[in-house]
Amino acid sequence: MLKQRVITAVILLAILLPALFYPSPWPFALLTLVMIGAAGWEWSRLNGAPGTPALVFGIGLAAACGVTLWGLGLNAPPSWCWWLAGLIWVLGGALALREGPSGWPRVARLPRLVLGALALWAAWLAIVQARAAGINYLLSIFCLVWAADIAAYFGGRAFGKRKLAPAISPGKSWEGVWSGMLGVIVLGVLWVHGIDEHFAVDSRSVFSVMVHRMHLVSLLAIVFLCAMSVVGDLFESLVKRAVGAKDSSGLLPGHGGVLDRVDALLPVFPLALALSSL
Repeated sequence: MLKQRVITAVILLAILLPALFYPSPWPFALLTLVMIGAAGWEWSRLNGAPGTPALVFGIGLAAACGVTLWGLGLNAPPSWCWWLAGLIWVLGGALALREGPSGWPRVARLPRLVLGALALWAAWLAIVQARAAGINYLLSIFCLVWAADIAAYFGGRAFGKRKLAPAISPGKSWEGVWSGMLGVIVLGVLWVHGIDEHFAVDSRSVFSVMVHRMHLVSLLAIVFLCAMSVVGDLFESLVKRAVGAKDSSGLLPGHGGVLDRVDALLPVFPLALALSSL
């Protein structure tokens, strides 16, 4: 399993890094468009529409993203789009987590498919816009989510006693969540006073943007983004548990599916752009 994970990670990096660091944002936008189409295929399979319908759903989602890219180019949509996506995540995520895995199948299939398509489309568009803003800005959002996950894992293993959502993800604890938030705050301080101040970066990080625009309130904003990464992770776990699936698919050997890798990113990117617009 470890060998598979390493090989898959190396292949993904070999594909992603050249697209990410290419001078133009377009190769990265097109590559992530393919990945979001694959995530759409997985979402359809998890929500009662496998086989050909899932393939059509994934291709249709990728096509919708492509049309958006063709229409908007790399121009940013109005900031209210990010706020609307964020509001849906906050309210919808809270409702879904309150109902638990048993409540998800009670929602009709069509609304579930539409909700997933909108969430994936908004996240993809936000990722593309973040890359257009700058590589440093994009990477700082990725690293915020990764740092929250890593710190939560080790903090949970060391101190975890109170379960966060045992019916959805038994391994997660409140102590892990607090550890994740602390890890993200430390990362933010290091990024603002280290990378952004002492390296020739192409853009401000999300941490510097928030500090510059919100001052002390930026700490709450960063903690909020960390909390929403947990919501994204729990939401995908809820959907998988509702249908008895361990992974969203086997597209990434050793890692599961695309959704398994991007679940925590889905709410964070639109909300990061919303907060950055203040």
